[in-house]
Amino acid sequence: MEPEPAAATPRPTFPRGTAILLAFGGAAVAGFGLSAVRNVFIPVFLALVLTICVSPIRHSMHRRGIPRGIATGTTIAAVFGLLAGFVAVLLAALGQFAALLPQFAPQLTALGTNISSGLERLGFGPQQVNAVLAGFKPSNLLGFLGGLLGNITDIVAALVIILTMLILMGIEGSQVPAVLTLLKHHHPAMVTAFNGYGAAVRRYMVATTILGAAQGLFNWLTLLILQVPGALLWGMLSFICSFIPNIGYFIAIVPPLFFGFLTGGWPTVVAIIVIYGVVNSVIQSIIQPKYVGNAVSLSETLTFVSVLFWAVILGPFGAILAVPLTLLVRTILLDSDPSMAWWRPVTGDRAQLVPLLKAEDDQIRARRRSRRHTAPPYPGSVPGA
Repeated sequence: MEPEPAAATPRPTFPRGTAILLAFGGAAVAGFGLSAVRNVFIPVFLALVLTICVSPIRHSMHRRGIPRGIATGTTIAAVFGLLAGFVAVLLAALGQFAALLPQFAPQLTALGTNISSGLERLGFGPQQVNAVLAGFKPSNLLGFLGGLLGNITDIVAALVIILTMLILMGIEGSQVPAVLTLLKHHHPAMVTAFNGYGAAVRRYMVATTILGAAQGLFNWLTLLILQVPGALLWGMLSFICSFIPNIGYFIAIVPPLFFGFLTGGWPTVVAIIVIYGVVNSVIQSIIQPKYVGNAVSLSETLTFVSVLFWAVILGPFGAILAVPLTLLVRTILLDSDPSMAWWRPVTGDRAQLVPLLKAEDDQIRARRRSRRHTAPPYPGSVPGA
C-alpha cells in the first residue's frame, strides 16, 4: 500500500487589521534595509534598468541570425559608450562649475552680505545670520555639491558595480525569455506582470531620456544666448532633473536664475523663467504624457509621493529612479496577483475608469440639455404658453 499523502499545513490567518499592521511593518523594515545598503542597491538597480532598456536591441540582432554572444557584446558595448559619454559630459560640467565659482566670489560675498543685513533688520540673531553668510562662500558651495555626489571612492565603487552588473546581466539576459517560458506554466500572472514591467520601464526611460536630452540641449543653447555662466552645467542639470517628475523643473531652474541675476539682472531672470516655463510645460504637459503616460499608469499624486519617499530612502538618486522603483513595487504586490487587480485604478491606471468617466460626462451633458429645454425663455414666462 502506498503511504497516504501528508495533510497540507493550513496557512495562518490574521484579522484584517493585524494583516495591515504587519504589511506596514514589513514595508518599514524593507525601507530601512534599502536605505542601509543604498550604495549597493542603487547601482545594481540602475544596471537592471539599463539592461531592460537595451534588451530589445539584443533580441532584434538575435532574430536576424546574429550569434547570441556577438549580440550581447554589442549591446553591452553600446551601454558602456553611453555611460562613458554621460560621465565625460558630467565631469566637464562639474569642472566648469568649479572654475566658475571663484570668478563670482565678490558678487557672492556681496549678495550674502545684503541678505544677512536684511535678516538682521528682521530680528534674526547673529548665529543664524553668520550661517547664511557662510553659505555664500564658494568653498562651501563646492562642499555642498560634493556632499550630494559623494566622495570619489563611492563614485568609483558605484561605476564598478554598474559595469560589472551590466556585463553579468547582459550575458544572462539572453536566457530570460527561456526562463519566463518555464515560469509561465507555474505563475502565468507573474510572468505577464514582469513582461509588462519591462515594457513600461523601457518606454518610460527611453522617452524620458530623449525628451530630457532635447530639453537640456535647448536650455543650454538658450543660456548661451543669454550669456548665463555655466550654461553647459545647467543644461546637464535640466537633463538629469527631467527624470524627477513634478519637481525636477523647480530644481533645474534655480542655479541659472541665480547666476543669471548676478550677470544680467532681472531681465535675464525673467527671460529664463519664461523660456524654461514654456519648454517645461510643452514637454511635461503635452509631449511626455502622450508617449509615457499610458505605459506608466501612475497617478500624479502617487508619482509625487513616490519621488519624496524614494528620495528619503535612497537620497537624490532615489528621486531620479522613483518611477521605475514604484512600478516594480506595484508589479510585485499588485500586478502579479490577479486578486489584487482591483487596486490598479487606485494607483492611476485609467483603463477601467475611462468608460465610467465618459458615462458620467455624458450624463452631466444630458442633464444640462434637459434643463435648457425645460427652462422658461425669460423670467415669469410659462413653457408652452
